[in-house]
Amino acid sequence: MSGQTTSPGPYLAEPDLYVDLRGRSIPLADLDAEERALVDDLIRRFEAGAGWNEFENHAFGRIAALYDGRGVARAESLKTAVYRIAQDLGGRIGIKAGYVRMPDYRDELAVLIQRQFKSRREFCRRTGLSEDMLSHVLARRKHLSMESLTDALGRIGYTLQITPTHAAEAAEH
Repeated sequence: MSGQTTSPGPYLAEPDLYVDLRGRSIPLADLDAEERALVDDLIRRFEAGAGWNEFENHAFGRIAALYDGRGVARAESLKTAVYRIAQDLGGRIGIKAGYVRMPDYRDELAVLIQRQFKSRREFCRRTGLSEDMLSHVLARRKHLSMESLTDALGRIGYTLQITPTHAAEAAEH
């Protein structure tokens, strides 16, 4: 593939596989030439030390132009691999600059509750966690023990996942 970056960071686990901050793989092999060229451009800008606002303005403007030009609805373009990679690279810049923090299990827990449950109360009823404890955890005042978290998630059909350290190290890149 022409235009591939020559100095892959820890986010490129393989030439055709991008790994985001949460350790999720985004395959690049299915991107067409224009999409891959845009991803390569974004990675080069990231590696060159672009500022957060500069990077995001450039990235999301280019993504909008690419997919708008193809007649892809904006809501659909937000689901593309190119958008997800741009979002991740922007997040890495924000973390490195100290504007945002590295996501942790509490962020994923909040998203799970929001998407899968009618309320925090329902989540607590099904997992066996107290509403008070959940409130403290989501407010970042307390942590759940590994055992409590594993048990609670198991009651609703979820489990913990350990991701490669290169996902966290990428934030320092």
